[in-house]
Amino acid sequence: MNNHETDERIGRGEEAARADILTKRTRMRRHTTADLDASATLWADSEIVRHISGTPSTRSESWSRLLRYIGHWQALSFGYWVVEDLATGRFLGEVGLADHKRDMTPSLGPSPEIGWVMAAHAQGRGLATETVAAALGWSDRWLQAERTVCIIAPGHDASIRVAKRNGFVEGGYGRFSAEQTPVLIMERLKPNV
Repeated sequence: MNNHETDERIGRGEEAARADILTKRTRMRRHTTADLDASATLWADSEIVRHISGTPSTRSESWSRLLRYIGHWQALSFGYWVVEDLATGRFLGEVGLADHKRDMTPSLGPSPEIGWVMAAHAQGRGLATETVAAALGWSDRWLQAERTVCIIAPGHDASIRVAKRNGFVEGGYGRFSAEQTPVLIMERLKPNV
């Protein structure tokens, strides 16, 4: 890719990043610092993080995560969205794409990693599937990546179903360098359109 193509891609991504994504039932928008309370409440819920880190986040940790969300868009022209109920504006969760530079084996490489987390009141309604599909549609349009990955705790059947419904297939298991617990790596190739 030459510099002109890179500048063009980044320019398109920055333009697209300013726009909200509307699905049938949700609005997906970029985070602001005003989202701290809702995000901190989400990440402090022990049931929500059971399959993610296993440890609820402190308010300070949630603040750092929120700043990473905002900074990801600034640095890479993609990132996470707040998911809100389209009719009421109620916070439902967070969905997005990231480059976490994870220290794991095997490496996820340069592929964007998609992730999602829904508040307890938003689970079991297909909202994760709906918003992940919207994020992938955005990615297919605006990013050059031919492959998207996600990592899921083995046995987290609900997230595995969301991934499979969005075209992900199992790609094997990986491990974080500091941990021995395996994670399921799933991947999705960009559809030919």
